[in-house]
Amino acid sequence: MFTLHVALASAVLSAGSPVAPGLQADLSFFITSAGPGNGAALGGLEGADKHCATLAEAAGVRGKTWRAYLSQQAIAGKPAVNARDRIGTGPWKNAKGVVVAASVDDLHSDNNKLSKDHSLTEKGAVVNGRGDTPNTHDILTGSTLDGRVQAGDGDSTCSNWTSSAATGSALLGHHDRQGGGANPTSWNSAHASRGCGQDNLRATGGAGLFYCFAV
Repeated sequence: MFTLHVALASAVLSAGSPVAPGLQADLSFFITSAGPGNGAALGGLEGADKHCATLAEAAGVRGKTWRAYLSQQAIAGKPAVNARDRIGTGPWKNAKGVVVAASVDDLHSDNNKLSKDHSLTEKGAVVNGRGDTPNTHDILTGSTLDGRVQAGDGDSTCSNWTSSAATGSALLGHHDRQGGGANPTSWNSAHASRGCGQDNLRATGGAGLFYCFAV
């Protein structure tokens, strides 16, 4: 009996932490429950991807490769990267098992299911939107409506996700599909931020959150 108990305990430990209660093991899309805490300075695309993986693993979802939905500009020796090209092919499910998009084209169409109710964190929680306190509906993307890096020389990615300065800017989406800006109902390209620091992001209703997709 003692041997059996030891074997069972060993099996549980080797399996790692279980998936959080109510969370789907096939989770493949979420909004970060928290950003790194330094505004839009995410450590570049690599740092953002690592943050996605860390949060997913903490929630008990393992064995997946995660990519942040972020574009990158062709500056400082970095090549241009489109967010839509780095997230795989889909489909993607939220923490409750809802398919939010079947493909990249579906994700960037009016048919996607992204909304305040469906764009959940890795823990399955709803993210505050317009009308909530605090409002944190501004999501970092650095992307245009079709998921590509913005053309031109203006800063649209807070220096490729390395800046937390009061200057600079990044394109933001509204996860709740409402608010102000040029495209207030867009999940990925509603308006630009007024600076790159944590306080700057808070000023228009953000917290340095971003979207994560399993590839």
